[in-house]
Amino acid sequence: MAKVLMKGNEAVGAAAIKAGCRYFFGYPITPQNEVPEYMSKELPKVGGVFLQAESEVAAINMVYGAAGAGARVMTSSSSPGISLKQEGISYIAGAELPCVIVNMMRGGPGLGSIQAAQADYFQATRGGGNGDYRHIVYAPASIQETVDIMMEAFDIADIYRIPVMILGDGMIGQMMEAVEFKEYVPRELPEKDWATSGTKEMKSPRVVNSLYLEPELLQEHNVNLEKKHKIIEEKEVRYEATGIEDAEVVCVAYGTTARVAKNAIDDLAKEGIKVGLIRPITLWPFPHEAFDKINPQAKGLLTIEMSMGQMIDDVKIASNGRWPVAFEGKTGGLVPSSVDVVNAVKKMIGGAK
Repeated sequence: MAKVLMKGNEAVGAAAIKAGCRYFFGYPITPQNEVPEYMSKELPKVGGVFLQAESEVAAINMVYGAAGAGARVMTSSSSPGISLKQEGISYIAGAELPCVIVNMMRGGPGLGSIQAAQADYFQATRGGGNGDYRHIVYAPASIQETVDIMMEAFDIADIYRIPVMILGDGMIGQMMEAVEFKEYVPRELPEKDWATSGTKEMKSPRVVNSLYLEPELLQEHNVNLEKKHKIIEEKEVRYEATGIEDAEVVCVAYGTTARVAKNAIDDLAKEGIKVGLIRPITLWPFPHEAFDKINPQAKGLLTIEMSMGQMIDDVKIASNGRWPVAFEGKTGGLVPSSVDVVNAVKKMIGGAK
């Protein structure tokens, strides 16, 4: 299939439709507005429904309703909009419903800016809603990878009955790249025998709910959720690791900053400095196993982010004290440069100018 030049946000919508998404509920916010704009034009052409809700809170509860009926449904927003959706995301996770949520991150906190950022890592991986819940979080580094992940995200949500979040940044959403919509081979999916699809089809009443008034029942529910989370941690970890077995320093970066890190690594290689890269593709579950492959004699790990360093905690946990962990980053919508990364690496190995 030929490649086509597309803006990231529009490619997200195209991939979702190709994956079978037929319902979209959302509310405008920069820098993800092209996602609902695209869905408003293209979903009706395939018999789908687009609805601009009166708020982000309304939108996520509409997702809850469609997911509870067994439909393939998604929403998208950006940082403060995702904050408003957190209660609904907790409800959806508690009710074990599948859906896909796209967050094209912008600078924060608060309204912040409309520029690209990666400062929602805590919110995405730790959960901004209440209770013992998790959702799968993907962090693509290109529009092609975003498209590929979108194609599979709906299947993964269905298999585990869990919300799946695509955590991009404003740059991924706004830039244009050539993408190919590859033929996707669907996973084997379980029957949605829990869906409230209408009384004529149901042999017995079905209830979609996250309310458990008896403490023992809620504990049992949370224990079962945790068992599911453990299975996801065993089966769905994804990452890219290059040059880490003999590296002097290993960079850890995701999304757009991983692309910056790769440029810096190439520049350092020309000077004879060996630097590896671990690029988490799933931020949850985090790829702890990748760190076991790092050169034991490495001088340290360098976490690179478009934030004040929110991934550092996970990197420190994964490193388990084996290497010192340093940080290089910018926030507020600024992007670290390859020169910044080169200088940070040289400082770690004692060669900073």
